[in-house]
Amino acid sequence: MADLSVSFAGLRLRTPVVVGSAGITGTVELMKRAEDAGAGAVVMKSLFAKEVCRVAPTPRFRILRRGSGVQRSFVLYSYEQASEWGPERYAEEVRRAKEALSIPVIASINCLTPEEWLSYSALMEQAGADAVELNLSCPHGPHLMEGHDVTREMIEMTRLVKQARCIPIIPKMTPQLNNPPGVAVALERAGADAIVAFNRFTGLEIDIETERPIMHGGYAGHGGPWALHYVLRWLAAMYPALSVPLAASGGVSDGEDVVKAILAGATAVQVVTAVVVGGYEVIGRMNEFLLRWMEQKGYGSVLDFRGSICERIVPMEEVFREHVLRAQIEEQKCRNCGLCMRICIYDAAQPADGAYRVVPERCDGCGLCVELCPTKAISMIRR
Repeated sequence: MADLSVSFAGLRLRTPVVVGSAGITGTVELMKRAEDAGAGAVVMKSLFAKEVCRVAPTPRFRILRRGSGVQRSFVLYSYEQASEWGPERYAEEVRRAKEALSIPVIASINCLTPEEWLSYSALMEQAGADAVELNLSCPHGPHLMEGHDVTREMIEMTRLVKQARCIPIIPKMTPQLNNPPGVAVALERAGADAIVAFNRFTGLEIDIETERPIMHGGYAGHGGPWALHYVLRWLAAMYPALSVPLAASGGVSDGEDVVKAILAGATAVQVVTAVVVGGYEVIGRMNEFLLRWMEQKGYGSVLDFRGSICERIVPMEEVFREHVLRAQIEEQKCRNCGLCMRICIYDAAQPADGAYRVVPERCDGCGLCVELCPTKAISMIRR
C-alpha cells in the first residue's frame, strides 16, 4: 500500500491533508473531529493581539454565486477573524489539544509589535504547540487593513521569532504580492522552517440596492475553488527555489486538487473552504483519492511525485505555435442552438441544413467552441 505520510517542518504527518486555521479548528472538540476524519495536522484558529478582532459579527458568511451554466462559480466570503480568546485562554486550549489529539497541533498567531510576536510565540511554545504559524497576512486582519508593509514584516518577524523559539516557525504568505518566489526565498533565509502559500485574498462585495458593502460593511476574505490555479502557478515557481517545505493553501476542493498541489511542489495541503461548506468528511475522501491515485500510478511515497510537474512546464519560447488543428461539428449531435456562431470571432461556424458546420479555412483552431458546446458536438481534428 502507498504511504501517505510526509515530513513537514520537522513534523511527521500521517497524510499531507491539513485542516487550516478557521472556525473549524477553533476548539479541541472541532480539532478532534478533523483528526477523526483523517487530517494529518490541524492549524488552530488564529489568536489575534488586536482585541477587537476577537468578537466576530453575525452573520459573517456569505456564499456568493456568479453566472450560470459554464460560467457558474461560487465564493466563500467571510469575516471570521480571530479566536474569541485572549492569549492565556488560547494557550490552555493548545494544552488541551495536545492531550486529546495524536496529530500535530499548530498554533496560529497574529500580532502587531515585535514584543507581541515574541511573547505570544513563547506562550505557544510553553503550552506545547508543535509549531507556530505566523499569520501576518490575514485578509481581514489589521496588517492589510492599516497599510502595513506586510512583506517586510513577514520577513523581519519570521527572523525575530525564529531566533527566539525552538519549535518550527511557519510564516503564512499573503497572495497579494508581486514576487511570491522572491518573498519565499527571503522567508527561508530569515529562518522559516516551512512556508504556507497562501492566505485568502482581501475582497469587497457590494449590495447595489443599498449601495453599501454587505454583511458587516467592510472588506472580507474570499476564497473557493477558483483560487487553486493561482496557488498552483506560484507553488511551481517557488518549489525549485526553496529547500524548506511548502504548504498549499487556497482553492483545494477535492482529492484531485490535493494531487495537483503536490505535483506543483507542496508537501502539505491545507484545506478550509472545502470543510466549511462540505463537512469534515471531505478530508477522508481526499485521502482515499490520493491513495488510489498513487497506487494506480505505482507511487509508494508522496516524495516520488512531489514537484515533478515543475520541470515539465514549457517555457514561452518553446510553446508549439503551429495551427495544425481545427474544429469539426458532428451534425447528429448539433441542436442548432447557434452558440458556436455567436462566440466565434473568426466567423468559422456557419448555419447549414438544420445544423452548423465549420468553414475550415476560417477556423483558427482556438478550441473555445469545443469547450462551450452544450451537446459536445464539436471536436478538434487535424487540418
